[in-house]
Amino acid sequence: MIRVVLVDDQELVRAGLRLVLRSQPDVELVGEAADGAAAVETVREVEADVVLMDVRMPGMDGVEATRRIRSGATAATPKVLILTTFDLDEYAFAAIRAGASGFLLKDAPAADLFSAVRSVHAGDAVVAPSTTRRLLERFAVHLPDGTPRPDADGLTAREHEVLLHVARGLSNPEIAAELGLAEATVKTHVNRILAKLGLRGRAQAVVYAYESGLVTPDRRPG
Repeated sequence: MIRVVLVDDQELVRAGLRLVLRSQPDVELVGEAADGAAAVETVREVEADVVLMDVRMPGMDGVEATRRIRSGATAATPKVLILTTFDLDEYAFAAIRAGASGFLLKDAPAADLFSAVRSVHAGDAVVAPSTTRRLLERFAVHLPDGTPRPDADGLTAREHEVLLHVARGLSNPEIAAELGLAEATVKTHVNRILAKLGLRGRAQAVVYAYESGLVTPDRRPG
């Protein structure tokens, strides 16, 4: 069962999402919040796997709430999936920098919502590489955040190869098929990459690959 917390300042949006989420036998809605501060408190009070987080809210926005939820993240810390109105949204990008696992448009079909929740719960990122490139092209001037990142030279050749495939948006099973590895081996490589580079999730790994020059917006990784 995937335990979900729903965060949005609009009651009608929450009502709609509540309805579709409850239609899924493997999803349990365990909490709701109308702003970022309430979201942080709710996550402290309930056991959750995924937080569906609106970004533009009065008071504490979804970016800061994501940062607080994912700060010092452990295996038990819920993943954050950002809900946004616009495909090109600097708030969504900032939330990925804060530790979110990806973002989803609010008008996405219900099937896409279910797929995104399950993907994030499984540890994958929900950010299309093409969308990531557009975000980086548009907001490249805002990329530096003053946080030093370890150099990718610390990665092994195989880890570097896996990172490039992660940057393409491939899941662990897809990377395993591409490289002829066991899925468990790929998962181990991804975890080591995240630990070595000080990253909090696959979405951040995608951003890191672009920021570090391993991948550029006008060139496909690989």
